[in-house]
Amino acid sequence: MRFGEQLIAWRRELHQHPELSGHEVETTARLHQWLTHAGITPLPYDLPTGLVAEIGTGNKLIALRADIDALPIEERSGVAFSSQRAGVMHTCGHDIHTSVILGAALKLKEREALLNGRVRILFQPAEENFGGAKSMVRAGALRDVSAIFGMHNEPGLPVGEFATRGGPFYANVDRFVIRITGKGAHAARPHEGNDAIVLASQLVTALQSVASRNVNTLDSVVLSVTRIAGGNTWNVLPESVELEGTLRTHRTEVQQNVKARVGEIAAGFASAFSARIDITWYAGPTALVNDEHWAAFATSVAREAGMKRSMPSCIWAERILQSICSRSPARLSALAAIARMVYITRPLIRTKH
Repeated sequence: MRFGEQLIAWRRELHQHPELSGHEVETTARLHQWLTHAGITPLPYDLPTGLVAEIGTGNKLIALRADIDALPIEERSGVAFSSQRAGVMHTCGHDIHTSVILGAALKLKEREALLNGRVRILFQPAEENFGGAKSMVRAGALRDVSAIFGMHNEPGLPVGEFATRGGPFYANVDRFVIRITGKGAHAARPHEGNDAIVLASQLVTALQSVASRNVNTLDSVVLSVTRIAGGNTWNVLPESVELEGTLRTHRTEVQQNVKARVGEIAAGFASAFSARIDITWYAGPTALVNDEHWAAFATSVAREAGMKRSMPSCIWAERILQSICSRSPARLSALAAIARMVYITRPLIRTKH
């Protein structure tokens, strides 16, 4: 079987057998089998799922990383290699990432005598819920690593095109929950309560002004309210409403200023409506800043391979390397990129592709 055909076969087998975060037992076993068959012995790290291997010798050490978990989504693509596991699907492309890094490991093994140092291969579990990064760092999988490389498939790019840049590449990720507590009343007697739904509606609208009026136009911010929950019947004004959403920023200073402004706006509305507003922030991965040197190096190598480069802006949605770099005790030189290597007529996170 030709190497390209082998990559496709691996990807399709992984796609047929997706596993959720923290449950990638079969995936880990397959990777172990494929690596050992190629003469690569996985390292004995204490990991419940996921795998680490190493190629080469010497003091210099860099890492290549892929995520291996799937999402709780039912596949309805109809392709011959559709998921065989009900309610679970590789809709984010981690099957592609895993196959690419596996292929790179095999090619590096073939050229091991030419390497000037070591390359550590990280198959990270539980990327979707951030837990796998913590377990890999705790197990020591990033110990002595000076630079780490990762990529994410991007259907929005033409086939054979990649995108990377030095500097900020992935945003800080924060989740927030806002709980509004007022006084319920009959819908026909709103004056007897303080309408939490009206308060919530005005608060959502007011928050949209934070990015446009409280942040320097040279900085980028995304503040999105994604869930509103309140009330349980048609003729009663509820006493509480809950809002949930996300904040994405490039710089820590901007992140903290926006959080403070959200709190100030909420406090103002709480006072105006004689209600109580509580805000809880949940910190996600921190911003990923690509190393300038490695960005230039990767661009050169990719062009030598015949790939065309696009110049991206900072990316808000995916999380290449963020979860693992933000949990590393040492500062790593990181290089994340997006690329399109296969023809997939879909945006990310779709049940049909």
